[in-house]
Amino acid sequence: MARIQPLPLERVSPEVKAAFFKHVTEYKTRITNMKSTLGHSLPAFEAYMQWYPLYDQVQRILGARMASIYAYSICDASNCALCCTFFRKIIIDAGEEPGHWELTAEQQLIVDFGRAIAQNQGNIPDPLYRWVSVLYDDAQLVTLIAFAGQMIATNVFNNVIQTEIDKHLVPYLPFVVVF
Repeated sequence: MARIQPLPLERVSPEVKAAFFKHVTEYKTRITNMKSTLGHSLPAFEAYMQWYPLYDQVQRILGARMASIYAYSICDASNCALCCTFFRKIIIDAGEEPGHWELTAEQQLIVDFGRAIAQNQGNIPDPLYRWVSVLYDDAQLVTLIAFAGQMIATNVFNNVIQTEIDKHLVPYLPFVVVF
């Protein structure tokens, strides 16, 4: 069970309700367990929802497929079950199996970059940073790094409060064999 329960819609303030409505309308998405938990604090909800414009920019830079793979690599390295499952859904629905994709050397670099940011608290080995900086200009790098930070913040939030995985994501959980 989550350490902090999502707020039922009937208990959110009018300001949060308006922010939820705006978010759902603007991004054609739903209010998930994480978002309704963030509804306990309007500034927290607004800060975390800045993930969406950053993700849009990452998609412009990397393309939709690689943006999802980049995000998944960050979530996987952060050990966030909820966020990994969210991106598993996107990847599986696009016809691929997470972790079993074919990547070019350049695509593998961006995956390694995302994983390294998450695993090393941003302390990226110089050779990896140099390779990535050859592929992307400063504005693109700022976007990719800021997105990784926002993704990690989301992972931390969900890990700390142990956000329950939304029902629509349950079919995308990885199959685990228990002996």
